[in-house]
This record gives sequence, C-alpha cells and structure tokens, in this order.
Amino acid sequence: MLEVNEIFGPTIQGEGKRVGTSSVFIRFGKCNFRCEGFAVEYETPSGVKKCACDSYYAVDPAFKDQWHTFVNASDLIKEVEKYLPSYKCDIVITGGEPLLYWKNKEFQKLLKYYVENEYKVTIETNASLNIEIVEKYQKEILFSMSVKLSNSLEPLKKRVNIKTLTNIIENCEDKYLKFVINKDFLNNAKKEIEDILVQIPKVEVYLMPMGDNAKQMQENSEAVINLALKNGFKYCDRLHIRVWDNKRGV
Repeated sequence: MLEVNEIFGPTIQGEGKRVGTSSVFIRFGKCNFRCEGFAVEYETPSGVKKCACDSYYAVDPAFKDQWHTFVNASDLIKEVEKYLPSYKCDIVITGGEPLLYWKNKEFQKLLKYYVENEYKVTIETNASLNIEIVEKYQKEILFSMSVKLSNSLEPLKKRVNIKTLTNIIENCEDKYLKFVINKDFLNNAKKEIEDILVQIPKVEVYLMPMGDNAKQMQENSEAVINLALKNGFKYCDRLHIRVWDNKRGV
C-alpha cells in the first residue's frame, strides 16, 4: 500500500542539483522525523498547534485523512499521467520520507517503471534509513540526500546514517548532499558537515538557506552563500519558496 500526500506539476524543481528543471512531484506521506527545530508553525485539522518542517502535512499523521492510498503502482502511475506534460519531464519522489516505502514491492515497481521509460527520477530523502541498492534501475536514480543537522532537533544517532550515505554514494551514479542552514547556525553547521564528510566517500555538497517564505530565506541567503564560498561547497537557492513562498502544488 502506497500512501501519497499529493501529486503536482509540471512545475520547476526548486532546489538541489536539478533546480529549474520541469518536474512532476509525487509526495509520499509519513516520515521518521519531525524536525521541530525548523519551527514552521501549523495547525492540525483538529485544531492542535505544532511546529515541524515545511512539509508538515506529509509528515504529521494528523493529516492522514487527506492522503490518498494506492494499492498498486499501476494505479499510481495512471494518476500521475494526468499531470505529465507533452514532453519528458523529471519525476521527483519526495515526502515526508519516501524511503520508508523502499522495501515495498509496489514502490519498487513505480521506480523501475519511470527509470526504464527514460524519465530522470530523483528521490528526495533524509538518508537516515537502511536500504539495499542492488538493481540496475535503483543505481540510475538521483539521490538528493537532505541530511539533517542539529538545528532540526533530531538526535545525531537518528539523523546521520553513515552506512546508508556510503551505500548510496558508492552504488549510485548520481547523488549529492544538501543542508538547510540559517545565519545563526553557521559555525555549528560547518563543524557538523565536516564531521559527516570525513566519514563518507567524496560527494557534492549543496548549502541552502532556511526559511518557509521568501522573506526568511532572504535574511539567511547571503550568510549561507559566504559559508559555501569559504568552504568549497555549492550554494543552491530554494527557488519554489523564493517565487511562491510555501504555497502547495507549485
């Protein structure tokens, strides 16, 4: 069973290595993190006020009644077809945490279908879960690994999985790390990123400014750019937020 929070597009990929690329997003429900440190305030359908990341509606089970259940991959593929443009766009598998479904046979059928039909597939993941990468189509997926730092308020042992990071880097053709940082977290971010990098094979690193709206992002952007320049990392904006704030479905 596949629990999907939303499908939307075509729109642009707003962040990471494929920023600006036409994409259709499949956002899965459920996550193994809360990331309360990102301090995005929201209210559940029952009126409870909470803090989490900007994808809280895909993370918090309180929104589960708004998710859509697909018993098999073929039904989900048919639904996604309604959103595809006339040209070949990217398929972005996001969440929540989509790797919670990695061992699901229907999830693997979904990935295999798009890779073998020559779509560029990206999985956006926190890379904290143990997974096996053995199939050819799995190795052709772009893994966008948004590893969480201590500003997420998630415990270190939970958020940094060296085994999984190494597995993905060594076995997949395309992958990168990305970190969300604000201007008050620069020194800690540098140290924590360095601590991760010395334990894994060489990989591209992108830094992005924190903020669930354009104003907050702007306040953090220059400091994050300077941190990237000083340390040989790449800077990437969060273009979807820059243009649409945190509006859903774009």
